[in-house]
Amino acid sequence: MSLLSRERTALVVVDVQEAFRPYPSFTQVVAQCAKLVQGARLLDVPRIVSEQYSKGLGHTAPEVGLQDEPTIEKSVFSAARAEGFDLHGRTQAIVCGIETHVCVSQTVHDLLAQGMEVHVPADAVGSRHQIDYERGLERLERAGAIVTTVESVLFELLERAGTPEFKAVQELIK
Repeated sequence: MSLLSRERTALVVVDVQEAFRPYPSFTQVVAQCAKLVQGARLLDVPRIVSEQYSKGLGHTAPEVGLQDEPTIEKSVFSAARAEGFDLHGRTQAIVCGIETHVCVSQTVHDLLAQGMEVHVPADAVGSRHQIDYERGLERLERAGAIVTTVESVLFELLERAGTPEFKAVQELIK
């Protein structure tokens, strides 16, 4: 396992949709996913966003702040199995979203099976129930994912201070 690199990394935002708004973790997950999306945009890291059955679950919460990010509609739980999923040849992925133990988990497991190095910011994933969140993260870590935080991920991608990107990311994490 290595540090994240802008040239090797893609961000995958899994199913941060309106139907999940009642979840206790939703507000935090949305805020942290928004930081990741903005940071990835600033650092020119490819972003892909999935939506599970948007007709029934709604679209990605507007607070995530999507702009030109490609969004894929899926009916499978793993975003990695959805039509149109493409990480542009990257070998590292940051996976965030909802739910830790279902769609996030299956996406991470599929990416690991493909030989990807996968980082999961614990503060940017959530589930309806705390036990599912906790067991989901434990399972992902045992499978080989690197459980981390949004701040750690962004600083790894930055690599150094004193740049315009550093100042912009610093504003994001305040």
